[in-house]
Amino acid sequence: MGITKSDIFSKEQNHLASLFKVLGHPARIAIIQHVIKQNACICNDLVEELGLAQATISQHLKELKSIGIIKGSIDGKSVCYCIDENIWNDIKIEFDKFFNQNVKVNQCC
Repeated sequence: MGITKSDIFSKEQNHLASLFKVLGHPARIAIIQHVIKQNACICNDLVEELGLAQATISQHLKELKSIGIIKGSIDGKSVCYCIDENIWNDIKIEFDKFFNQNVKVNQCC
């Protein structure tokens, strides 16, 4: 979506689209699933687990951090990542509101 066109949509629509965009890559879903499964994770573990290059993993982590779903803490040369529970719950609420809208099936479709 072009920058000039985003202003015709509501703040909520733009935010929801941003969430879907960041979560719309299978590597990012795999990263989230791995971090949840491990309860925390060091980036090198992700490289071994997913088989992607370190730079690729770092780029995906950057995107996940941009929406706040992942947070990290530095321990020496390692960065440990985990899910931000507050953001996770906020995103769940937003997705629930979006997907729980009443949809009436039109007979012409």
